[in-house]
Amino acid sequence: MSDTATQLKALYPFLHGEKKNRAAEQDALLESVRQKANHSVSVKQHFFTDNAETIVAAAQAIAQVYLNHGRMLSMGNGGSSCDASHFAVEFQHPVTAGRPALPAFNLVMDTAMLSAVGNDVGMQHIFVRQLEAHASKGDGLIGFSTSGNSANLLAAYRKAKDRGLVTLGLAGSDGGDMLSSGLVDHCLVVPTDSIHRVQEVHVATYHILWDLVHTLLADQRGNLASDHQHREGPHEICR
Repeated sequence: MSDTATQLKALYPFLHGEKKNRAAEQDALLESVRQKANHSVSVKQHFFTDNAETIVAAAQAIAQVYLNHGRMLSMGNGGSSCDASHFAVEFQHPVTAGRPALPAFNLVMDTAMLSAVGNDVGMQHIFVRQLEAHASKGDGLIGFSTSGNSANLLAAYRKAKDRGLVTLGLAGSDGGDMLSSGLVDHCLVVPTDSIHRVQEVHVATYHILWDLVHTLLADQRGNLASDHQHREGPHEICR
């Protein structure tokens, strides 16, 4: 019997007509922790090694949105909606002293709007309707999807391109429709079928993006907030 089969038997002995061996179960649980932690680290290392340049390009795109007095809009479904919320909070409420609050809005935050649109015309329209109401040319849209195949995200990306928004996406597996559609300017794909590993990498990625964006905006730190209020002319980020 393989090591994996032995561990599974220890965790689920009733499948084999046996009772639990508490010591074996404890060993199997500890080994499961080690394996999952190692896998998480491995997936992150490979992802960031392979996607460093794309991450920098995505950070430059977000920084340019802010230099041009735009704002970031975020979206996602289920667990990915939590990432959309987390992304927006990071930019609105910077945890590092001296960094300005930047406009970022989570399109999943208004439950009345989501349920109204979902009930009246369908879930595929919940983000499109909000973009129609709020998005302006020069804004940015970022979406989170572990599969890359969320129909309402794809519909929103189409609307975003029509409106002249910069589009970014974080996906998993093979990137799905998010990657193949050509609608996403900067698409970061975590190549694993483990939803948990994908989400763990997504969190680390937007934390890094947040930090890189503020680094790119460092020269504007003193007046960026007032610039957004007065909507002065566009700036160009150095590349």
